[in-house]
Amino acid sequence: MPVGTSGTVKGISTPQLAETGAQMVLANTFHLHLQPGEAVVAKAGGVHRFMGWQGPMLTDSGGFQVFSLSAINRIDDAGVAFRSPRDGAAILLTPERCMAIQRDLGADVAMAFDQCPPYPATESEVAEACRRTHLWLERCIAHHQGGAQALFGIVQGGCYSHLREESARVVASMNLLGIAVGGVSVGEPVEEMHRIVAQVAPLLPEDRPRYLMGVGSLREMAVAVAHGFDLFDCVLPTRLGRHGSALVGGERWNLRNARFRHDHTPLDEGCPCLACLQHSRAYLHHLLRCEEMLGRTLLSLHNLTTLLRFTTAMGQAIAEDCFSEDFAPWEPASPAAHTW
Repeated sequence: MPVGTSGTVKGISTPQLAETGAQMVLANTFHLHLQPGEAVVAKAGGVHRFMGWQGPMLTDSGGFQVFSLSAINRIDDAGVAFRSPRDGAAILLTPERCMAIQRDLGADVAMAFDQCPPYPATESEVAEACRRTHLWLERCIAHHQGGAQALFGIVQGGCYSHLREESARVVASMNLLGIAVGGVSVGEPVEEMHRIVAQVAPLLPEDRPRYLMGVGSLREMAVAVAHGFDLFDCVLPTRLGRHGSALVGGERWNLRNARFRHDHTPLDEGCPCLACLQHSRAYLHHLLRCEEMLGRTLLSLHNLTTLLRFTTAMGQAIAEDCFSEDFAPWEPASPAAHTW
């Protein structure tokens, strides 16, 4: 799912986003609450109409901002109190308020409010975050009004196996329409992420979507899909694009480098995106060196297209019963072995 934090995937128009092959988009409850406010979005007819996106949408809960803005917040069982990073206004975000905001935003999937512990953290700190996450999930369920909006719970537990197992069992017992695994890609070694994925996946219902939050590198998505995960989100493709880097054959290329100045070949011969079909590496290099915003947009489009082509190819491989040969395990060093 491309990340549209504030109701926009950075630097990309909605028609351009559709052309990348995106099927579902993520928006951020916390940021849309701060600006423009859920009342404005609701009056526009919901987040779909507000941003002009026709496909499914998911809104995260703001729980990650509890983690990322830990320096300016105070957490207790009631919720999270903090000062707005925009104007300093006092804000209290509770599970009930989180559900009400997401209801007004009108996304198809709402995420339960959770506490994402940092890495590293002590076992007692992570255990307390799990306890609070489960408490908040019960309150989210009680306040969620159902209807057309699905509610997903979130498994926490850090890198502690017994806490991950306990959290997975608690969340799975709630009979939710989908389950996410959070608290990964927050600074832990990638081997720890793989271990968590392998441990938690068998504990989750097989007939519900499984969502690995904040993960968007090719290898890590392939490993997670091999264990049964279905949904991913990550700011990686547009963040790399804004900084002048492109994903090509599983590698990251800095198009600002002088080696691209006279390279008039397409960025990626097999890619159908606008950057690859109409422009050369030399032109992209030129745009970036001139600080033209078009260069960042084109690279963001390419990176989004690359990730979406990759996940589409994994789905096709599963349908054709050849996933294990083509993608599990998948190594970035040998992209030529795959047809995506």
